[in-house]
Amino acid sequence: MVRLLLFSCLVFPGAAETLRVPRGRAIKHDIRPGPGVTSVRRLSFYNPGLAKSPGDTMVYILEGKEHGGTAVVVGGTHGSEIAGIMASVILVEHARVHQGRLIVIPHANNSAIGYPDPKRPGPAFITLKTAFGPRRFKYGARLTKLQHQGQGDPPKYRHPASNESLDGFESRNLDRAYPGKADGTLTERIAFGVMELIRREGADIAFDLHESGPEARLAWTVVAHPKNLDTAAMAIINLDAAGIGMKLEPSSENFRGLSHREWGDATKAQCFLLETPNPAMVSAPSSMDTVNDSKYPLARRIGVQLSTWMAILDVFNEQAGEALRITLQDVPGLPEIRKSGVESFLK
Repeated sequence: MVRLLLFSCLVFPGAAETLRVPRGRAIKHDIRPGPGVTSVRRLSFYNPGLAKSPGDTMVYILEGKEHGGTAVVVGGTHGSEIAGIMASVILVEHARVHQGRLIVIPHANNSAIGYPDPKRPGPAFITLKTAFGPRRFKYGARLTKLQHQGQGDPPKYRHPASNESLDGFESRNLDRAYPGKADGTLTERIAFGVMELIRREGADIAFDLHESGPEARLAWTVVAHPKNLDTAAMAIINLDAAGIGMKLEPSSENFRGLSHREWGDATKAQCFLLETPNPAMVSAPSSMDTVNDSKYPLARRIGVQLSTWMAILDVFNEQAGEALRITLQDVPGLPEIRKSGVESFLK
């Protein structure tokens, strides 16, 4: 089947040339909302500039019967970081909220999920066998698809708040684009939509779920905004007592555009990024199995993502007071996933 991309033109004040912005269908995913989901909307609700674009994506809201705080979980910032995507899907399909709200975006960059990474190509899909039959989940790339961006990569990319120049393709990296622009490139419009969601929903705590290469410095790490280091440190102590080892790193003061840095600077939310190691994120990934790798199986990585998320949320609840607590049930952690398997928590 051939899909046609229709182009509209946006002219930015002071711009030397017209930006051609592709208009096309956003990828649809096999996500089956569980009983905890109370409403569903699109990211274009928060930035209408995403409507009918390949960057629009689904937002799932789980609201408890008792008022409390609001937590936001973002997966799929990078389409190849599958453990964060699957942890988000499990929250949508299995979690229930008793007090407060949980807002989940499983595929934050829906353009990046739609094509193979030219530098680290992985499978088009991963397949998990559930009690309801096989489920297929898209496995994509790190960056917004070039044809969707609306303009070519610049020779170098520099975030407006930074003095550091990066390779031009980093302009398509959602985790270098915050706080974004309402009418910018597709990546900037996605970033703006996520930022608006956090602002308008009054998020009290927000998480960005990632993966890194297995030998990378950030493997098994919590990156916390400086204002939230104490919360993360206490959670890591509790995780260590449970046999789950995670490191702690503060957001850089100088390296700008990253979710935890910009979300934390611009909003009241406590902000964290979680990293687990993906064995396929190496220079020659063709022989790597991101699902069944003996050292870094997907089940373990998802379990650590969810256990770490809950550990941080538990510390937040201890500090927040009754009015801002966010309490959930039916969220599996590493012990439950080891015992029953990831598939047991999918519909």
